[in-house]
Amino acid sequence: MTRDPAVRCPGPRRLSRREILQVGGASLLGLSLPRLLQASEGRATKADSCILIFLNGGPSHLDMWDMKPDAPKEVRGEFKPIATSVPGVQFGEHLPRLAQHMHRCTLVRSVHHSVNNAHAAAVYTGLTGHDRGEIGGGTKPTDHPAIGSVMGLLRPPSKPVVPYVSMPYITQEGAGGPPQPGFFGGLLGRTRDPLFVLRNPDAPDFAMPELGLGADMSAARMHSRRQLLGSLHGGADDRTTAEMTGFQSKAFDLLVSSQTQKAFRLDQEPAALRDRYGRNIYGQSVLLARRLIESGTRVACISWAPDANATWDTHGNNFASLKTRLLPQLDAATASLLTDLAERGLLERTVVAIMGEFGRSPKINGNAGRDHWNFCYSLLLAGGGFKAGYVHGASDKIGARPSRNPVSPAEIVATIYTCLGIDPTQELTDRLGRPFPLVPGGKPLAELMA
Repeated sequence: MTRDPAVRCPGPRRLSRREILQVGGASLLGLSLPRLLQASEGRATKADSCILIFLNGGPSHLDMWDMKPDAPKEVRGEFKPIATSVPGVQFGEHLPRLAQHMHRCTLVRSVHHSVNNAHAAAVYTGLTGHDRGEIGGGTKPTDHPAIGSVMGLLRPPSKPVVPYVSMPYITQEGAGGPPQPGFFGGLLGRTRDPLFVLRNPDAPDFAMPELGLGADMSAARMHSRRQLLGSLHGGADDRTTAEMTGFQSKAFDLLVSSQTQKAFRLDQEPAALRDRYGRNIYGQSVLLARRLIESGTRVACISWAPDANATWDTHGNNFASLKTRLLPQLDAATASLLTDLAERGLLERTVVAIMGEFGRSPKINGNAGRDHWNFCYSLLLAGGGFKAGYVHGASDKIGARPSRNPVSPAEIVATIYTCLGIDPTQELTDRLGRPFPLVPGGKPLAELMA
C-alpha cells in the first residue's frame, strides 16, 4: 500500500533493498516511468488549479510593472510606460499585449523579503513563503513543500492525471550548480515532487514516451503487474520502500491515463495558436501548462531559466536582453494564456501567478544592468478568485521601498492557497509524522481576493 506522508503505516515485514530494486526495475515492469517519477516527482474553493510562471533570476519591476518616468535617468532607464486596459495603470512598453489584460489582473507593487544575495534562498522564499534568510544551496528534504506538492496531497486530481508538473528545466543555482529549492516535495517526501518535463515542447519531435504503454504491454498485463507489486509491498514499512511504492502507483495511474497522454499532444493545437504563444521553449511550455490544467492537473509550473543566471538575472545589458528576448517572449505567452483561459471558461477556476524571486535595483550599474533587489518588487496575479483590475501597494519615487501596503511572499503564498481551497494556517506532518506549519507567518490578504 502507498503511505500517505501524514500517516505512519507499520507492517509485519520489511523488504530488503535488493527486493525493492527488483520490484522497481524495468525487468519486472517493462517501463521506465517509475524511475522518471522518482527522479522528478470542506473549504469553499474559488479555484481548482494554478499556473505558476516563475521568472527565475529576478525580473526588473522598474522596466515592466512599476515604471518611474519622472525619476532620474539612471533610475527610469530606457523604456517608456504605456497604458493598460485599466485607466491610470501603466506597464513597460515591451508588454503591449499583456497590458491589455490588466483588467483581469491584480498587480502587487510592494512585495519584499530578507534575501538579496542567493537566488536559491530567494526562490525558496518566493515559492513557499518560508523566509529563512540567506541560506542558499540546493533542495533539501527539510524544505517546505511546493504549492503543487501540497495540492497533490490535499486536493488530488479528480481524474487519473499527474497532479503537479514543472517544466522545462530543473533550474540550477548557477550553471552546473545544485537544483534550486521550492519546486519539490521537501518535508512531504519525494513522491510529492513534480513530474519534471525536461524536453523542449517547441521541438518538432516533442513527446513523452514514458507516458504510454509499450507495444508489447496490454492494459490487462499492466493490471496483473500492479497486483503483483501490491502483494510484494503489502508488508513494507520502511521509508524507502514506501516511497518506491508511491512512485510505482503513480506510474501505473499515468500509463493508463488517456487524459495525461493527450495533454502532451501539442501537435493537436492549431499552428496559428502555437504561433501566438511563441515558438520558443517558454511559450510552448506555457501552452502545455494550459493543456495540462485543462486535462485535470492541479499545478503547472514554468521555471523560466536553465540556471539562475541565464535569463532574468540582468546584471549586464538589462535593456537589450529585456527588449529583444525576454519581454517579447513573456508578453506573447502570458497574453495568449489569459485570452485562452478566458475564452475556454477556465480563468475563473485557475490562478495564474507571474512572478520572480525579487526585482532589480533602482540604480542602473556600469554594465547597463540592474542588480538584485529584494527590498521592493512587483508580481502579477489573475483568475481563480483574485480581484480584476486592481493594484495593491505602491513603491516610493524610485521603486526602492514599499510606500504603501508592504506585502511578504508568505502573504502571497497564503492567499494563493486560500483561493485554491487550502487553509494556509494549518499544520501538515512530514514523513516521520512530525508537524510543521504550511506557511509560517503567512496570512491571506483579503484585499487581493474578489
